[in-house]
Amino acid sequence: MARIVTIFNQKGGVGKTTTVINLAAALGKLNKKVLVIDVDPQGNATSGLGIDKKSLELSIYDGFINGINLEQILQKTSAENVDIIPSNVDLAGAEIELIGMNDRELVLEKAIRDIEDNYDFIFIDCPPSLGLLSINGLSASHSVLIPIQCEYYALEGVSQLVDTIMLVKKSLNPGLEIEGVVLSMFDGRTNLSIQVVDEVKKYFKGKVYTSIIPRNVRLAEAPSYGLSVIDYDPKSKGAEAYSELSEEFLYLQEEEY
Repeated sequence: MARIVTIFNQKGGVGKTTTVINLAAALGKLNKKVLVIDVDPQGNATSGLGIDKKSLELSIYDGFINGINLEQILQKTSAENVDIIPSNVDLAGAEIELIGMNDRELVLEKAIRDIEDNYDFIFIDCPPSLGLLSINGLSASHSVLIPIQCEYYALEGVSQLVDTIMLVKKSLNPGLEIEGVVLSMFDGRTNLSIQVVDEVKKYFKGKVYTSIIPRNVRLAEAPSYGLSVIDYDPKSKGAEAYSELSEEFLYLQEEEY
């Protein structure tokens, strides 16, 4: 059975989708079978893994609203051993349509049951908001991985984020845990980045990965080619950082489980 991890931060621009794409691709290179579920109407994980979101016949919207089996929706991606349940702008209306449904917070959790045995890991990429799509992701997951950028307002909103996770844990998903915190956009030349690392480590005691993701041009370029940075430029600092993160992620999984 897959380990299901939601990558979530209600703040935009923190490296959430970048982490989904590149951690999945790095684990794929380590012969792990990975599924990415794109639950963000922007569909950036979809296009970033080489899928044309404008020409989709089926998307995660059909899984949420029309009850289509996820196996019929999934597609192979540009990354080795990585499949995706793609998303596009159709999903933007799903928040409203879900409101009238029974067990509306648990639609994704029920849909995943049909396919979870086919994968080692399932990563859910949520929108940067606390709406029903994100709550579905959290309700369906074993854990949450939180990307935080090494910038001035890094911890702003983090207490609200943790409160949301705890609320979902209490009312919908008692097994939900914080998997870990990934620090992204690190610039070792600035005191600010170093201070943010220290602050985040104090806040999330023992939950911060030692692998830190640097600012890197190749990381920013890769999605426009529909590739992970692991495939776009495997020798770049960004690719090396995500490869290290994948190994640390796996090591901690083995330690814990």
